[in-house]
Amino acid sequence: MLPETLAARFACLADPTRLRLLQAVAAADGVTVGTLTERLGVSQSTCSHHVARLAEAGFVRTRRAGNATVVTANNPAALPQVADAVLGLPPTRPPEPPRDVAVRTLRPADWPAVRRIYAEGIATGIATFETTVPSRTALDAKWLPDHRWVAEAGGEVVGWTAAAPVSPRECYAGVAETSLYVDARHRGRGVGRALLHRQVTAADDGGLWTLQSAIFTVNRTSIALHHAAGYRTVGVRERIAQRDGRWHDTVLIERRAPRR
Repeated sequence: MLPETLAARFACLADPTRLRLLQAVAAADGVTVGTLTERLGVSQSTCSHHVARLAEAGFVRTRRAGNATVVTANNPAALPQVADAVLGLPPTRPPEPPRDVAVRTLRPADWPAVRRIYAEGIATGIATFETTVPSRTALDAKWLPDHRWVAEAGGEVVGWTAAAPVSPRECYAGVAETSLYVDARHRGRGVGRALLHRQVTAADDGGLWTLQSAIFTVNRTSIALHHAAGYRTVGVRERIAQRDGRWHDTVLIERRAPRR
């Protein structure tokens, strides 16, 4: 991203009303200018002005719906992408995992729980382009043997993470594509953080120099979780694929191992 473009985007956000407006838009799946006017307590002309500025900078999109103008967030990953481009993210290990969540190697008996949790992720519609759970045989053949982990809490498997090679070519032997899923009943308690901690430390110890993943731009929780573990935003791929007949953008993130 060019410095001039970055400067324009940051300048666009140098206004408290504009920031509040962007937050309101990002929290909704499409909102009218009239509704934004009421929520922010500003005049319609003021609201329209700020919406236009945000649209020019690429933060929002607008469309007509009858007599109303509907505003939607244009790439919820834009802000971390801009920040990453300016500041960068040094290779780092994620925060220590919670004490009540244990992470261990995936065992044969864990496969039913792993596939069940995978199905829960598919059901959200924003975790993967898969629409059915791959077979155990397919997953077992795909994932690196030394980089597949499950999280346990109360003696129950509550999440998993795994890494797969991105290419059979020898030059890419240290580059892996990662996946992470958490049981729907245990989200928000640090399971993902615990899994990422093990994933990253094992990658560093096992000679993987790059971990990468593609996350739906609307999956902000997952993006934030990976950023906290030292992943950085590489870029956004617009309309990369369809899920249930709807095009989705994905943010490509990666984590590089510390130089030794």
